[in-house]
Amino acid sequence: MRTTILMLLLLLSTAVGAQRTVVSGMVTDGATGKPLAGANVTAGGLSVVTNGDGFFILKADTTVATLTVSHVGYRSGRVGVTAGEQRIRLQPATVRLHEVLVVAGDARELVMSAISKIRHNYSQRPELYRCFYRETAMKRQRYITVAEGVVDMYKTGYQSGTYRDRVAIRKGRRLLSARQGDTLGIKVQGGPTVPVMMDLVKNQEQLFTADELDCYDLTMDIPTAIGDRQQFVVTMKPRRSLPYALYHGKLYIDQETLAFTRIELSLDVSDRQKATNVMLVKKPLGVRFRPKELSLLIDYRQGADGLTRMSYLRTTFRFNCDWRRRLFATSFTAFCEMAVTSSEPSASQPIRGRDSFDQRDAFFDKVDYFRDPQFWQDYNIIEPTESLDRAVHRLLKRAR
Repeated sequence: MRTTILMLLLLLSTAVGAQRTVVSGMVTDGATGKPLAGANVTAGGLSVVTNGDGFFILKADTTVATLTVSHVGYRSGRVGVTAGEQRIRLQPATVRLHEVLVVAGDARELVMSAISKIRHNYSQRPELYRCFYRETAMKRQRYITVAEGVVDMYKTGYQSGTYRDRVAIRKGRRLLSARQGDTLGIKVQGGPTVPVMMDLVKNQEQLFTADELDCYDLTMDIPTAIGDRQQFVVTMKPRRSLPYALYHGKLYIDQETLAFTRIELSLDVSDRQKATNVMLVKKPLGVRFRPKELSLLIDYRQGADGLTRMSYLRTTFRFNCDWRRRLFATSFTAFCEMAVTSSEPSASQPIRGRDSFDQRDAFFDKVDYFRDPQFWQDYNIIEPTESLDRAVHRLLKRAR
């Protein structure tokens, strides 16, 4: 009898221990009360990002006692978890510069110093990341496609190139508008491999070579803070005309470590043909393509070991399409975002080639349709915004 009771207690404790903790809430500006989109919420080794409504949900294997929240221009918030939905208000950061660092200094010299410290500031070992990926397409203000998934991303050390970096889809789903007028195919080439290709700190030849930097005017901007860490801000804009389109942007550099912590880029679309060559892979016959925007945001976050790692990436495509014999053009927007939700720094086994996602493929073609309401189970995801949530319900009704 005692043995039976003991076994039951052990089973009960195991079951309780296996239960996941789910913490949700909203992050807002402490002064205005406005929701803060893109705030990073972490607990232990797990991380999520707030959606456009400032909302987040985080799922952990163990009890979560404290959350750390950070956002550009705000002091980090470290809050104890209470029952119910969390309400986290971040206060604007006061920027204090180190006396030995002069903001009016040489911006190019600062950027070159940051590049020289990449081998010290970023991991030199292979690592495996668990990520949440979502891409959506809109026709005017209406969503016409949604695809999302959980992926594994394998990255070699930052002293290596990206040729061995791989992405594998662990789970995914998609949804397509059934309206006959929504026939324009919008597919993002590369899908979840974009963070591999667009990790500009690692893939330096895309932006951080001497020849590429010579194409830009670099100037010091007003410094800011990301969480509790003070940042230099360098503004870049094209200084010459080239056969291909350049970017306008900002580089955020940690004042203490000189690590790149945030990169914001926006393609110069003043030359329509150059911008089209960058943005467009293929289009239906008879359609005229007019580029409006291609922007890129990459966030990096310093870990407990002092190393900086990619934490979030978002791309935005905006363009107009018009068909010959039609009076008005139609506007389209495509978004992609990927957030690193956990990492295994000690992992060294690469993703095998036959298991990896090919950058020439479209993510939308590789996953199943929406069906199971419990699809995500224990995975950490970026919660959909209210407008996207409503759109998914409408699309599901039409699909039935």
